[in-house]
Amino acid sequence: MNKIENLPKKISVFPLPNFIIFPNTLVPLNIFEPRYIKMIDDSMKTDRIIGMVQPRNKNKTPELYSIGCAGRITNFNETDDGRYLIVIRGISRFKILSEINNDKPYRECEVNFDQYSKDMIENCNEIKFSDLELIFKNLQSLFKKKGYMINWKDLEKQSLDQTINTLAMASPFSLAEKQILLEAIDINNRKTELQKILNTYIVDNFNNKTIQ
Repeated sequence: MNKIENLPKKISVFPLPNFIIFPNTLVPLNIFEPRYIKMIDDSMKTDRIIGMVQPRNKNKTPELYSIGCAGRITNFNETDDGRYLIVIRGISRFKILSEINNDKPYRECEVNFDQYSKDMIENCNEIKFSDLELIFKNLQSLFKKKGYMINWKDLEKQSLDQTINTLAMASPFSLAEKQILLEAIDINNRKTELQKILNTYIVDNFNNKTIQ
């Protein structure tokens, strides 16, 4: 499934706050809620694709951001206590057109991938290490202050675009800030938005304010 036109028009969605994925990134998930166990069961019987999307609020049925990212389940294990340990690989971002009324315990949406058709083209937007040196330095400082543990040596083995996406996913940013990074049209725009967000944290720290 390597073409945008082959992606499903209807997708089950998994709303997780402060959690984003990008194309060509691998993310482990621990599934334990019955409704999402059912979602994974159904997905494994078809195309193994689910949509990761952030909720806008904490309501019982939260409003969803309109942009998410589809991922394909590449690894599946069931624990003795009935949990599913899966790994998903990001495929392409999508725009939610409408939510589908269904009789399932999980939510489904009609989606469109056209806006992000370049997501499935590897290395579509090359960036240079020199463009990221300051970002990496500031991120390392922020991660250290927030107590985040990152294996920087492993990151060095990735391509630069994968590295910037991995850091964006793992960052201690707010839900809204992570959504900005997700919606950035390409890696160059994401780099710019990441620097803008980092600058606000640097200014807060310089002014002896608490890092939010």
